[in-house]
Amino acid sequence: MLGISMYLNEEITEQRELYIKKMSEIGFKSIFTSLHIPEDDPSLYTDRLKVLGSLARKYNMELFADISPKSLQYLGYTWENAEYLQDWGLSGVRVDYGVSEEVIANLSKKMKIALNASTLTIEGISKLKEYGIQLSSVEAWHNFYPRPETGLDLEEFNLRNQWLKAEGIKVMAFIPGDGEKRGPLFKGLPTIEDHRELSAFAAYLDFLKNPFVDKVLIGDPTISEWSEKQFESLKEGVIELRAKSVTTDKKILERINCVLSNRQDAARDVIRAAESRLYGLIGDFPVKAENTVERPTGSITVDNSDYGRYQGEVQITKRNLPIDTKVNVIGKVIDEDLPLLANISGGTKFRLHWVED
Repeated sequence: MLGISMYLNEEITEQRELYIKKMSEIGFKSIFTSLHIPEDDPSLYTDRLKVLGSLARKYNMELFADISPKSLQYLGYTWENAEYLQDWGLSGVRVDYGVSEEVIANLSKKMKIALNASTLTIEGISKLKEYGIQLSSVEAWHNFYPRPETGLDLEEFNLRNQWLKAEGIKVMAFIPGDGEKRGPLFKGLPTIEDHRELSAFAAYLDFLKNPFVDKVLIGDPTISEWSEKQFESLKEGVIELRAKSVTTDKKILERINCVLSNRQDAARDVIRAAESRLYGLIGDFPVKAENTVERPTGSITVDNSDYGRYQGEVQITKRNLPIDTKVNVIGKVIDEDLPLLANISGGTKFRLHWVED
């Protein structure tokens, strides 16, 4: 499942609603919010939570809230009756320190519960099971880490998740947004430190192939319009790549301005556009040798007439490759989208978008 974050320190404006609507349309089904309410303004947060809850219902999205015990009191509830927050549109609450296993187990029978993935212990889960916790309503949520260099190590993350999954608990992790960043540091809100400088889409694809992650939430308030397009295209199984042209032959760019697919027998060094060799073999489009230079990772190439029957084949290099006088370099995938190449396996569809400097 995919989700977004919406914070209540700002008013839920029409623009915010349009963002929720758009994200729902492209496949996002969850909203996270934080309810660490300032003492001087509890009523404002209450009103905004109710608005956000109504929008979650309107766009058929679940709503989880991170609620401290004091904030829960401001809302007029306790952990013993927190399930009534569902009347406001909440689907679940994130429970952390200071709540007994018995209370958590009882609450899990009434609404969804998110527990802290980093602090769960074997003893704690054993006690929860003794009190009859309903595991189908429980998720283990990792934190996001605003400060650079404090995000989790992927290997340790996977080891903990493997254990949680074996206990029958679903796992959630955050990825950074690449639109509006959340303050005060504005350095992204990832769970994994390696994701901090990645685009939202690249970080998501990294988790998509991770067998130990069930839900991914964007920690920052928004993603870019380009990332929205990438997520939308992924629903059709297409990975969108931005590239810069280095050729004056616009005809070849026009010919590959379509959805392409990597050959099923995926090569180690390059992505081979299965459809492309037709462009050179149909007889009306000879490819002359030009710009036969080194091919760093992400280079987009077309085999020229010196390659005989391979003429016209379009490739994207997955590693640095040397000069080949039979191969023309016509463009390069931009640096931000280079991490996506690792996700184009055999049969994967992709599309190139030529961008200006």
